[in-house]
Amino acid sequence: MQSGGADPFAAAGAALDRLVRVQADFPSPGVLFRDLTPVLADGPALRSIGEALAAAAPDATLIAGLDSRGFLLGAAAAVVAGTGLLAIRKPGKLPGRILAEEYALEYGTARLELHPDDVPSGARVLVVDDVLATGGTAAAACRLLARAGAEVAGVAVAVELLALDGRAALPGVPVTALRSW
Repeated sequence: MQSGGADPFAAAGAALDRLVRVQADFPSPGVLFRDLTPVLADGPALRSIGEALAAAAPDATLIAGLDSRGFLLGAAAAVVAGTGLLAIRKPGKLPGRILAEEYALEYGTARLELHPDDVPSGARVLVVDDVLATGGTAAAACRLLARAGAEVAGVAVAVELLALDGRAALPGVPVTALRSW
């Protein structure tokens, strides 16, 4: 389901180039933050991003959006793909039975959680997030999905920060980045 038959990757890349706002020294000095909120606020851009992310794994039966901006992009991709959306959350956000996966950060640890009952047997899941940086969050999400019985179809992100080598944390997992900086 592409807008006007255009290549979804080209349209998404052009939207990112045009709309991503770069903010120096946010959230701390020395950090160059890539703000995707202008992309989310632009209907045609959001559609093209959703189309391109969905095209990253056309055989996926579910999309998993990572807390929190990955929810927004994942929902756009799931609508295009005609699939459901799994919410992979930060701790304490999901009621009931959960699976959890801890992972290392440069300054400590973090954790992701998922309702395992939302993952049907044999599901092929595309993991979607806004940015691939060090890869720790995406790798933890892939491990969590595998523990829930899913097959990870790939990881798709709007932006990859090449200097942080996030792909190294995802050996054997197909990674699609709509833009790499």
